[in-house]
Amino acid sequence: MASEKILASKKEKVAALAELLKNSCSGALVDYEGITVEEDTKLRREMRENNVQYFVEKNTMLRLAFKEAGIEGLDDVLNGATAIAISNDDETAPARILGKFADDFGDAKFELKAGFIGTTVYDKAGVTALSKIPSKETLLAQLVGSLQGPLTKLAATLKAVADKKSEEAA
Repeated sequence: MASEKILASKKEKVAALAELLKNSCSGALVDYEGITVEEDTKLRREMRENNVQYFVEKNTMLRLAFKEAGIEGLDDVLNGATAIAISNDDETAPARILGKFADDFGDAKFELKAGFIGTTVYDKAGVTALSKIPSKETLLAQLVGSLQGPLTKLAATLKAVADKKSEEAA
C-alpha cells in the first residue's frame, strides 16, 4: 500500500515538473558538484534577481518530466549531480547566469551540461554559446545607442542646412 502512495506522489511530482517545463521558455542543466554553500547561495541569489527558478532534481524525475513535456535529447546528460535553471520570460537568462558561474568556478567544479529553448535542445557547446548572448535589455540598449548616433548626425546636418538657408534669405 505504501508503494502505491509513493508511486502516486512521484507521478504527481513528475506531472508538476513537466507542467513547469512546458510553461518555461528556456532552461539549462548544470553539474554543480564541488561548489561551496557560499557559492551556491550567491548563485541562487542571482537566479532570484533574474526571475530564474533554480533547483536540484533527481535525474529520473527530470528524464520523465522532459519526456512528458516533449523535450527530447537530454537523456545523455542526466547523470551525476544535476541542477536545472528555468526561466519563463528570458530565453538566455539561465544559460547566461550559469555560464558566468561556470567561467568563474571552472569546469572541474561547475559544468554546463545542456539546455533548451522551447523544445529545441542544445548541447554543452550550444549552451555555452547561448551564455555569451547579452540580456534582452542590454541588446535593446545597444540597438538604441547604435541608432542614436546617426540620428543625431542627421538632425545636426538638417539644422545646419536650415541655418544656412535662413542666413542666405537674410
